[in-house]
Amino acid sequence: MSKFFIAFLAFLLSVPAVAEDQVLAKLFAQQGIDGTIIISSLHSGKTFTYNNPRASQKFSTASTFKILNALISLEEKAISGKDDVLKWDGHIYNFTDWNRDQTLESAFKVSCVWCFQELARRVGAEKYRSYLRKSVYGELREPFEETTFWLDGSLQISAIEQVSFLTKVYLRTLPFSSASYETLRQIMLVEQTPAFTMRAKTGWAARVKPQVGWYVGYVETPKDVWFFATNIEVRDEKELPLRQKLTREALQAKGVIE
Repeated sequence: MSKFFIAFLAFLLSVPAVAEDQVLAKLFAQQGIDGTIIISSLHSGKTFTYNNPRASQKFSTASTFKILNALISLEEKAISGKDDVLKWDGHIYNFTDWNRDQTLESAFKVSCVWCFQELARRVGAEKYRSYLRKSVYGELREPFEETTFWLDGSLQISAIEQVSFLTKVYLRTLPFSSASYETLRQIMLVEQTPAFTMRAKTGWAARVKPQVGWYVGYVETPKDVWFFATNIEVRDEKELPLRQKLTREALQAKGVIE
């Protein structure tokens, strides 16, 4: 096991004792939003946290589960690669970007629910149980519906667990092939500059009360890798952009990105 991963596990056990980061607290206070964020370095051992109690609290995974779901779907050959096509059946959805054929890559980027529900039917409930257990991913409430469990609150995860999971994804210590990892790495790309590369996924748990918005991922810099998990209470759909805004401002405040 990687020495970095062992060190990271030690950090996770100590998170509740970490002092509140006042810089991060100010960012949330300025927006008047209830939420949490964890930013953690792979190499330096530095960790910045706002709202420790909420960071330990489990919430519906929503579309952040698409990170693991993509790995599972690729590993089980439910889809062959990032350019494999999922055919739209003509049903009109409220999200215009969903109303067309999708590739795995486009479905991931527009967070296409019907696409991943189709993949879920191909994978099946038993496979999900197995992979969730092997990946030590969140908490699954039984019984569950195989096409909605990540949306309806049956599968829940904390911000701390999100960061732990993302670390294992980055270090490739989960039971997936190199090809599956590489495809996920490609479809998670959000931004690439000479100074950093960001890979991430949003989530919006709209079927639970109160609603929760997620932004999770990692930033690669020349000297380090920084994992992050943000969640906020969503009182109005107009607040959804705060997921990315608060995360970016926090990463800038801590010198991870400019």
